[in-house]
Amino acid sequence: MATTIAIPSSQRPRHFRTIWISDVHLGTRGCQARLLLDFLKHTESDHLFLVGDIVVGWRLERSWYWPSTHNDVIQAVLAKARNGTRVTYIPGNHDESFRAHVGRQFGQIDIAERSIHELADGRRFLILHGDEFDLVTNYAKWLAIVGDYAYRAAITVNLWFNYARRHLGFGYWSLSAFLKQRVKNAVGFIGDFEKTVADEARRQGVQGIVCGHIHHPEIRDFGGITYCNDGDWVESCTALVEHQDGALELLRWPEARADSALKVA
Repeated sequence: MATTIAIPSSQRPRHFRTIWISDVHLGTRGCQARLLLDFLKHTESDHLFLVGDIVVGWRLERSWYWPSTHNDVIQAVLAKARNGTRVTYIPGNHDESFRAHVGRQFGQIDIAERSIHELADGRRFLILHGDEFDLVTNYAKWLAIVGDYAYRAAITVNLWFNYARRHLGFGYWSLSAFLKQRVKNAVGFIGDFEKTVADEARRQGVQGIVCGHIHHPEIRDFGGITYCNDGDWVESCTALVEHQDGALELLRWPEARADSALKVA
């Protein structure tokens, strides 16, 4: 079960053994770049995994949207790599052009198709984005495109909704994530996806798996396989973190900020 960590502004960045983030969607208006920058500023790790869909490349090909905060996110990650954090980038379906560079380094960032990570307690986890287990993404491209337009509309509503909340003195809350949890088909898809991904971990002989793709942060057990989804930075603004003893936790940054003295400009 996810918990919240409050980080006072006077405290040094909280250090984790490993951090996983995915589905940032830089290059889109739905990206919560300021919240992500705040997260990157107040956290450190030995290893940072970027688990796909960091940049929405094909969206940028249709219409260019790249504010300075999106560039700041890239620079913040590169700075972490320069300062000793091991950074591994596993491309997803939105940034699949980077898959042509698997096995190479970019600014001290390793690009990989998949990765195996050993936790401090000895458990081995498979790390992948997860789009290969999404039948819509792989076999019904036209439906995925239609769904993308519908999703963009929901995110636009979500942006205006949170604009109003901020002016009323309330914090960030994802309307789109709330609605998704209450649509029967979406809930069924999430459950099927989670089980399929957990089955892949079992086939690979590991004890757990970390993925992204479906924008649904979760840690749960599937018959002895620990399934982890690190969520996204469009709707939930979450990261998966590993503590020094190997314990895993979902960190929900808007809640962490609300319980601390942190402010985002």
